[in-house]
Amino acid sequence: MQVALHVGAHFTDDDKLLGSLGKNTGLLERHGVALPPPSSYRRQIRELLNVDKGSLPSPGARDKIIAAMLGDAKPDRIVLSNSNFFAVPRAAIREDRLYPQAEERLSYFAELMQPDQLEILLAIRDPATFLPAIVNGSPVETIEEATDGSVPMSLRWSELILRIREALPHVPVTVWCNEDTPLIWEEVMREMAGLDPIACLDGGNDLLRDIMSPEGLARFDAYLASHPGLTEVQKRRVIAAFLDKFALEDELEEELDLPGWTEDLVEALTEAYDEDVFQIERIPSVTLITP
Repeated sequence: MQVALHVGAHFTDDDKLLGSLGKNTGLLERHGVALPPPSSYRRQIRELLNVDKGSLPSPGARDKIIAAMLGDAKPDRIVLSNSNFFAVPRAAIREDRLYPQAEERLSYFAELMQPDQLEILLAIRDPATFLPAIVNGSPVETIEEATDGSVPMSLRWSELILRIREALPHVPVTVWCNEDTPLIWEEVMREMAGLDPIACLDGGNDLLRDIMSPEGLARFDAYLASHPGLTEVQKRRVIAAFLDKFALEDELEEELDLPGWTEDLVEALTEAYDEDVFQIERIPSVTLITP
């Protein structure tokens, strides 16, 4: 069985990915894909990770987890998602690293799910907006407390992904930038479900409804209806054009009001992020979804 594990990052999709995929249960079932409810595995896996820290899973642990998720069903692929898999937001950054426990937890999970075929999916986000979100999502007031004094400019997603590749060299990793999700949402959904690139899914435009005006959405839907058969590239160009004209600016603006942060620092963080994405694209066995 294939196991697609979406591990966040924090403050990227906020479970919208599961919501969009959930609009296609009939199609997914026909393709042998199951979407277990998060309540059937998140707490259970978290408890195993915490109790068995540093040790191997106990015999029969996998079968109990599978039974809780699937009952008697026997799909070819299951899709799991948990942005807290690596850590809660308060522990997401330590010692100048993003998710320092990632490879340990993934190694345990891969061992737990043997002989299933694990795939890892991860959305990344510009540290210039990710760090303020981590502070706002933690029970602390300063970035120093939220990151245990880590240096913002030292944080690299590529370092995290390289650690994952080293720990699990045979496990495929798929990555995308949160900033691109309105343009690539349907492709991300297909990657999660393991579907063909031409598979048509409901919910592929869900994110647009949060960032585009009602008038723009109506015109966008009308345009798609009158232009069937658009390729993925053509559709992304159409989305970009409509967002350029009908985007809700208030929804696109990010809060960057951390004490002591300057425009120069924010710009430097974003430039480093852009270079980091370029480095990720060059990591072997990593698929980067881009617009």
